[in-house]
Amino acid sequence: MKVLSVVGARPQFVKLAPIAEAFAATEHEHVIVHTGQHYDKNMSDVFFADLKIPAPDVHLGVGSGSHGVQTGAMLSAMDAVLDEHRPDWVLVYGDTNSTLAGTLSAVKMHLPVAHLEAGLRSFNRSMPEEHNRVLTDHAADILLAPTEVAMGHLANEGLKDRSRLVGDVMTDVCFRVRDAVKDQPLDLPDGLKQGEYLVSTIHRADNTDDPEQLAAIVDGLAALDTPVLLLAHPRLVARCAEFGIKLERPGGSLHTAEPLAYPQMVAAVLGSVGVVTDSGGLQKEAFLLGTPCTTLRTETEWTETVEDGWNVLTTDLSKLPELAVRPVPTAAQAAPYGDGQAAGRVVAALAAG
Repeated sequence: MKVLSVVGARPQFVKLAPIAEAFAATEHEHVIVHTGQHYDKNMSDVFFADLKIPAPDVHLGVGSGSHGVQTGAMLSAMDAVLDEHRPDWVLVYGDTNSTLAGTLSAVKMHLPVAHLEAGLRSFNRSMPEEHNRVLTDHAADILLAPTEVAMGHLANEGLKDRSRLVGDVMTDVCFRVRDAVKDQPLDLPDGLKQGEYLVSTIHRADNTDDPEQLAAIVDGLAALDTPVLLLAHPRLVARCAEFGIKLERPGGSLHTAEPLAYPQMVAAVLGSVGVVTDSGGLQKEAFLLGTPCTTLRTETEWTETVEDGWNVLTTDLSKLPELAVRPVPTAAQAAPYGDGQAAGRVVAALAAG
């Protein structure tokens, strides 16, 4: 069997790691195509190195642009790649423009598509990611769902026969990295102490494209009594520069740093008292690592994280000082995302057709 993986953004590189490892243990051929959607070395290259992912076989080098321009550039480049390799499966990951472009290109060439992380829904149609994931699910031939909730969404949309429950591959890599870094010392910026800071990431269009909303979020983080390690996504940096919002605030609670490599991100979350984010992936990583998360959105694709208060959704920034440092829930944590062996099930599902 020949499988071609299409990836392009940080969360997809993390998901690719256990998949690549699982394929390496078989005689199947696995081709990795990097679209270049995330081209900054801190959002791309370091993930391949730190997660021991093989170098991409193909790099499209698409770079940034509007959703239409970026997706179109990927589409125009993908046809030649798929025509050369003619894989048995095109495996797409998550909900990015790379996901949709890989899917559309394969479908047009009558190549089977498998969607990893199928069935997630925020039910917020203003999110580009929601359109990407819904369109991909309805075009794909096999839907590899991470949870029972995702399976239910697919069944409700008439896609039950194409759906397979495999578990969440992010759990595979998160647990593996957690065990590797939990006893290692953490290199924190000056002013931050182990167990006495918050980790934050902000990058969603809903929060970064509105100058007033973005300024309110940055001001809210800076005003917290607990120090905040803000890992500044390139989109956040660009929007703050465009709107004249200062991220560097000497002497305050806000400590800005570049995005961390995945092992360091896991270590940072383990050493924190909480997470403040609008990232889907980080919400789940916080849950898996036993760290309370406050999500600055009105909805989440990972509904299981909100049970027992592990994840709290809010857009009311006046509640942030209380929510961000709330104690760890006392109830026993459920395990809705599987046992950390999802990647093997993905390979088996594709081999079975």
